Amino acid sequence: MSAMTTATINPAEAAHFGTLAADWWNPEGSSAMLHKLNPVRLKYIREQVDAAWGTDPRERRPLIGKRVLDVGCGAGLLTEPLARLGGMVTGVDAAPENIAAARDHAGGHGLAIDYRAGDVAAMDLGEFDLITSMEVIEHVANPGAFVDALAARLAPGGLLILSTPNRTAASRLLLVEGAERLGMVPRGTHDWDRFLKPEELRLIVAATGLVVTDTCPLSFSPAKGFRLGGSDALNYLMTAAHI
Repeated sequence: MSAMTTATINPAEAAHFGTLAADWWNPEGSSAMLHKLNPVRLKYIREQVDAAWGTDPRERRPLIGKRVLDVGCGAGLLTEPLARLGGMVTGVDAAPENIAAARDHAGGHGLAIDYRAGDVAAMDLGEFDLITSMEVIEHVANPGAFVDALAARLAPGGLLILSTPNRTAASRLLLVEGAERLGMVPRGTHDWDRFLKPEELRLIVAATGLVVTDTCPLSFSPAKGFRLGGSDALNYLMTAAHI
């Protein structure tokens, strides 16, 4: 989760997530839910990469030779696994505090990741084979302009993978009123009115000229935790590509 906009960074959003920087890598801290989400996200990314590029699911480093961009990277919770999969990874976040924490953590684990603080739309980054942006679009000022900026940086044959909460009665009850009141996520993290339904995000993606190739629910159950499939009432992932 992070606060990116495509024209200007929302100072309130950036400040909110910046205050979480020091605690980002604590699996029992304010980002505990992201730690639980991360393996499911990675599973989905890996499935999409293998399906699109024909890589062997048993290959431990399928992103070797691929340029990867993680937008709204926070302190690098997803960015580091992408680097371990072999990618030449760049991470961008609106909060300088997050980028400082990300650089420190990556350096301590011997990972060469190009971390940058600021507005992705204002950066001369070139093109990427894989772009990820997880739980970010609901925090930007203009979702259409944001996705357009991501699409502009996607290389031919590349994949754009997004995840975001769905705007449903269930997400209001469980993600906003429940999770925040119970302290599972920091108060003020979510604004339910900014959540996007899958059909809304598909239209936004289509307006960039990309084609949605997959949409997958990300569901939760007390017995199984987070998993791919099931209901999309809380959250979902979406993949788009140049066709």
